[in-house]
Amino acid sequence: MRSEALLNPTIEKLKASLSLSLQGKQDLIEKAIACFFAGGHLLLEGPPGTGKTSLAKGMAATFGGKFSRIQMTSDLLPSDIVGVLRMLPGSSEFEFREGPIFAHFVLADELNRTTPKTQSALLEAMEESTVTVDGKSYALPSPFFVVATQNPLEFHGVYPLAESQLDRFMMLLEFSSPAEEDELQIYRATEGERAHSADAHSSAPVMRLEEANGVREKISQVHVEETVLRYLTAIVRGTRTIPGIGHGVSVRGGLQLLRAAQALAHVRGRNFVLPDDLKDLAVPCLSHRLFFNGIEMVNQAKSQMIEEILTKIPAPK
Repeated sequence: MRSEALLNPTIEKLKASLSLSLQGKQDLIEKAIACFFAGGHLLLEGPPGTGKTSLAKGMAATFGGKFSRIQMTSDLLPSDIVGVLRMLPGSSEFEFREGPIFAHFVLADELNRTTPKTQSALLEAMEESTVTVDGKSYALPSPFFVVATQNPLEFHGVYPLAESQLDRFMMLLEFSSPAEEDELQIYRATEGERAHSADAHSSAPVMRLEEANGVREKISQVHVEETVLRYLTAIVRGTRTIPGIGHGVSVRGGLQLLRAAQALAHVRGRNFVLPDDLKDLAVPCLSHRLFFNGIEMVNQAKSQMIEEILTKIPAPK
């Protein structure tokens, strides 16, 4: 049954807490929180200094989860991420030493700077929420949320993610330099203690991890009307008819958009999905899933294609 929107005070506090160190990025914050509650993982694109690291650290602090940062480099090995078996001193026994991936919130910084083999180790863990070492599986913490970053303006010394790897991310959010007034506010904030405390995220967690897991489990209960499902289907199928497309968004990608829309509706205080939820998430959930035969295309161009599809498909009333 539908009910009117009723803002959740705790979720509003989550947004406010993250906004302290991400001036002018309320829209991105809302979508990042939805991605987390939907059980997905997040890929952030943008030049250095635009708030990508602050978002990952801030989310860990607001939920009180363990945070781990992995600087992805060309010499990083899979074992540097997942962990290794080590022989105990004076014994023939081995113990597993956990790698930095064993955290609730993992920042994989500059993911496209490490080799495909190491990328795969991270992305397989994202898919299964476990790691396997020497035939034995080890469960990752719950919740487990990966925020990966990459700079789309760099081309030297990078290893672009393969199609199957990009598909592991529920959303791709593009970070840019702040608007003039927002940038001015950032400079003003550095004059006082407020900026220091906000950047350090020294306040108590806003939502406990157990509560966050409870929210994640309830997202599938957010209602989606038949007309909204048909609208979703039309959008996803529309990506497969783009001129020159190798392949558009798969059914899996459509399901990711659906789940994300349910989470966004919850974040916005509703127990039902509106067409606007799908519109707002179509670009971040679908653009990185478009691939063209023999053509490398920046995500901005793909985003414009998704926007064009949205203009051609009438939204249900």
